[in-house]
Amino acid sequence: MSKTLSFKTYSAKPAEVERKWYIIDAEGQVLGRMASEIAKVLRGKHKPQFTPHIDTGDFIVVTNAEKVALTGKKQDQKSYFSHSHYPGGVKIDHVKDLLKKKPERVIEHAVWGMLPHNNLGRQLFRKLKVYAGAEHPHEAQTPVEMKVN
Repeated sequence: MSKTLSFKTYSAKPAEVERKWYIIDAEGQVLGRMASEIAKVLRGKHKPQFTPHIDTGDFIVVTNAEKVALTGKKQDQKSYFSHSHYPGGVKIDHVKDLLKKKPERVIEHAVWGMLPHNNLGRQLFRKLKVYAGAEHPHEAQTPVEMKVN
């Protein structure tokens, strides 16, 4: 007579997920390293109840986006390419110009590239709040300071 062990795979329910708010100061942070940590927290991979097809992540507020650091020659050479699918619809945004005009977009673009490109990824991306300066309107949520190495 053999004993059979039964193991159940835990699957988180969206209603039972507790969401926290974290704040990250981007001043002096390396863009890619910071973006990968942000994507991990947005996805919920830092929690024991992580479920791949459920949004188990937390909210992230990023301040001082204009002071983010890029290594090497990325400040001068990196660019983002998009096309409208119409003739002549090529649009190229250089990081140097984007950091002056809309510094939030640089962080958003880096994080979006590390999230799943489907409905879940769009849902996760909405929990990212990026601001160019030190001010943000999320004091009521009492975000906890998060350190990124």
